[in-house]
Amino acid sequence: MTTFIFTLFTLCLHCAISLTQSLNNGFSVELIHRDSFKSPFYNPSKTPFQRVASAVHRSINSANRFNKAYVGNVVPINTAESTIVPDKGEYLMSYSVGTPPFKLYGIVDTGSDIVWLQCLPCETCYKQTTPIFDPSKSKTYRTIPCSSSKCESRSQGDLSVETLTLESTSGSPISFPKTVIGCGHSNTVSFQGRSSGIVGLGGGAISLITQIGSSIDGKFSYCLVPMFSASNTSSKLNFGDAAIVSGKGTVSTPIFHGDVDVFYYLTLEAISVGDKRIEFGSSSSESVQEGNIIIDSGTTLTLLPDNVYSNLESALVDAMKEERVEDPSKQLSLCYKISSKQLEIPTITAHFKGGDVTLNALNSFVQVANSVGCFAFSPSETDAIFGNLAQQNLLVGYDLRNKVVSFKPTDCTKL
Repeated sequence: MTTFIFTLFTLCLHCAISLTQSLNNGFSVELIHRDSFKSPFYNPSKTPFQRVASAVHRSINSANRFNKAYVGNVVPINTAESTIVPDKGEYLMSYSVGTPPFKLYGIVDTGSDIVWLQCLPCETCYKQTTPIFDPSKSKTYRTIPCSSSKCESRSQGDLSVETLTLESTSGSPISFPKTVIGCGHSNTVSFQGRSSGIVGLGGGAISLITQIGSSIDGKFSYCLVPMFSASNTSSKLNFGDAAIVSGKGTVSTPIFHGDVDVFYYLTLEAISVGDKRIEFGSSSSESVQEGNIIIDSGTTLTLLPDNVYSNLESALVDAMKEERVEDPSKQLSLCYKISSKQLEIPTITAHFKGGDVTLNALNSFVQVANSVGCFAFSPSETDAIFGNLAQQNLLVGYDLRNKVVSFKPTDCTKL
């Protein structure tokens, strides 16, 4: 895995992060799953099950970016650091940079904290099949000046300020001047296609959310349409007042920050299969560590510590009645033959601190072949991750002022 790391003094950002634009009533943008027919990555020659296998493979590989060797490397307080892994995300959005606006596709990721794109002149670039942004043709592009050696980029690129424009679903574009972006000129990441890079929604100092935070009151939400849904409806990413999650069925849980502020950590106390409760700690009497699982839009599977996963899988095996079979792609360990239109599973409940989230078949199993459904959870030797399959048909809201994430069961195809 190849990554890009931009490092800069916070002093270099003070003049750049000064957004005061007020956006009454908020706004929403379209999110496109990378395997959707609307996606620039869409390959019509692949079957739905081949796309599922690829998504699972990306998900398992993406856990590497949460490796404790990286997370445990504490960044000094006067720096902002971002790791760019643009080949691991699952959802894209259209946006523009520059004046006049230059349209791009970026991979949206709550586990990254920078808006990063390829820029001309491009000494070494991955194969981007759409035009690459040329800063020299924009009237509003400015490189952030900093003479300190510690402000030098550890990738081959520039930290800059530029006008960023989002295409709202209302049809009226929303522009954010002086947004800090990473402009890469020598890039050796391992993906190709129409995506220009990444749009980071994490909690770091230069994520898009942090930079526009004052204009959206620190609130954003999304509602993920089921993977390969027959509906032509796209998922939605909401900001400001449009991102408020409330009403019947809503539960909220606190956000915690680990050694690196980019990730959003929640506290998962236990998982239940029917009436059987699997504690996240070694026993019900042991207090659960706060901030023990990352919620991430860019990871497909839900990843759990080995011992928790093992106990959860055993509970499911005891409760399931269908015939157990192997995953044709040999990536997931717990699979069953689908004997009817839908796999019959017991109720699975994620017990977060402050509220419970019920996971139905859509959230916990994925169909990998015509008659095979597999448990969409996997053991992990690194951090635990609450992935995007588990978040389908949930309105998931982040309130960074009050430091909570809220969940509300929702038919995302009807929003």
